[in-house]
Amino acid sequence: MKKYRTILLFSFALLACLCLVSCANAEPVKECLTGRQYGFLFGLLHGFITPVSFVGSLLNDNVAIYAVNNTGGWYDLGFLLGSSGWGFMAGSRSKKE
Repeated sequence: MKKYRTILLFSFALLACLCLVSCANAEPVKECLTGRQYGFLFGLLHGFITPVSFVGSLLNDNVAIYAVNNTGGWYDLGFLLGSSGWGFMAGSRSKKE
């Protein structure tokens, strides 16, 4: 009986989340697509400063983690490599000799 109650509660919570998400507004992106386009090196930099950008985005609505006006795949690759650098650095320090 407890298992069915948990499944029912989870299903209700999931349905409520889906209903609330469907109410979200579409944000205009055209204003972001003017000016300079960011490439691989800026993607690398933006990926590396992701933790700082995340905290800034929580405190200020004008701070973004990811540059919308980018060159595409090269920016994405740089962002991925930059943000994964935090994992590599943590992994190398945690090794015991």
